Amino acid sequence: MGEKKLLVPEEMYISCGAEIGTQQKTAYMKPFIARVRNDGLYLINIEATDKRIRAAAKLLARYDPDKVMVAAVRHYARKPITKLAEACGFIAQPGRFLPGTLTNPLSENYHEVDILLINDPIGDKQAMAEAIKIGIPIVALCDTNNDTRFVDLVIPVNNKGRKALALTYWLLAREILKERKEIKSDEEFKYSVEDFEAEL
Repeated sequence: MGEKKLLVPEEMYISCGAEIGTQQKTAYMKPFIARVRNDGLYLINIEATDKRIRAAAKLLARYDPDKVMVAAVRHYARKPITKLAEACGFIAQPGRFLPGTLTNPLSENYHEVDILLINDPIGDKQAMAEAIKIGIPIVALCDTNNDTRFVDLVIPVNNKGRKALALTYWLLAREILKERKEIKSDEEFKYSVEDFEAEL
């Protein structure tokens, strides 16, 4: 049986450090781990990353764009989520997640959303808690140290590295637009990975 081609060559995933995990692994993330390096760093299975980016794009493409929120507290994720939101028409919440954003209609930052994409269940726990409270699905980038109990769709990937984040959100944006038939091919996607990359 022919292997399904990856969304980008494996070398690109590797040069962006997409597979670099942490020195901790949780039972939840065990299925996504390829191996452990000599220095004790767990490596994520790139094929699993690729498969889950596709699955997340399919899922997110089904929602009304202005009912999709992307949140990330982590500095290196702020630019990529803002670009993803720009490309796909989503609501971006970079930086601190104000309490009540999803739960308090009287808050000036309130948004009514149907699905939430977060960068890290640890750093983005406020956004996650509110999504759980209102009962909407959560898609999350998860590293080897994440607890994924409340995540509906896990994207196993390095969710800390600047280049890994740029590549992951760039691929998500491209695949979502293809799923929505807004672009027919990868070539029609007008952004480069660098457009999604946070400044150093």
